[in-house]
Amino acid sequence: MHIQAISVIPEVFAPYMDASILGRAQKAGLFSFESFDLRNWTHDKHRTVDDAPFGGGPGMLMRPEPIFEAVRSLQEENLSQRGSEAHVIFFTPAAPRFDQKKAQELAQKDQLLFVCGRYEGMDERVLTLADEQLSLGDFVMTGAEVAAMAVADAVVRLLPGALGNELGTEEESFSVPGLLEYEQYTRPALFEGMAVPEVLVSGDHQKVFAWRMKNALLRTARLRPDLLHTLQLSDDALTLLGAALTEEEKQEIRDAFDTYKRHT
Repeated sequence: MHIQAISVIPEVFAPYMDASILGRAQKAGLFSFESFDLRNWTHDKHRTVDDAPFGGGPGMLMRPEPIFEAVRSLQEENLSQRGSEAHVIFFTPAAPRFDQKKAQELAQKDQLLFVCGRYEGMDERVLTLADEQLSLGDFVMTGAEVAAMAVADAVVRLLPGALGNELGTEEESFSVPGLLEYEQYTRPALFEGMAVPEVLVSGDHQKVFAWRMKNALLRTARLRPDLLHTLQLSDDALTLLGAALTEEEKQEIRDAFDTYKRHT
């Protein structure tokens, strides 16, 4: 995979993209990353990328010309050097929220190109360049660079070999749609009076699996009941949970879901 980012502060990417798992994945040749300064596609002595919005209002908007020129220039290069254009992603609060399912979809792409806005936003016309628009959530940030790195991280770790242990992505939150990951513990087994659940040190793998499924479902009901309506479990998992959950726990899950539905 080849990932590119266009930004007015391209230097912010390297410290994160070259570190830890992402850095090792790059060195292993699993993906490559480039960041580009949008100001390289300006043509005035001040390298201007923004201007006041028509109709007035606070803040400055990013001008369309350098963004159009930058995307088109990089896409021509991608087509020439790699045989295809990149999948272009813009970030905007009005877009669908990024999630694990989308990360899995993007992990199938050969090339990604993130266009990172700043200031008050971007001229609406630049969105005609987008193959896709994404949002990290219902909040405002000073720029899309952090969002681009978050998406790149979520995508790269899904590439075969990126984590070393391929099972690493199979038991995480959202790996089963609608289900958070179960609670996890490590040594010591007793810390400040808090003990690790006995079943996890029992050595009984079947009981451990049942406990984890049950814990993940209860944790989702307590922390993210909004996810329950998207829950997708196999028949075997449903049978297992039916035997593992007490009637009180089943009622807790039903109540959590009903409460969420009443407030939406």
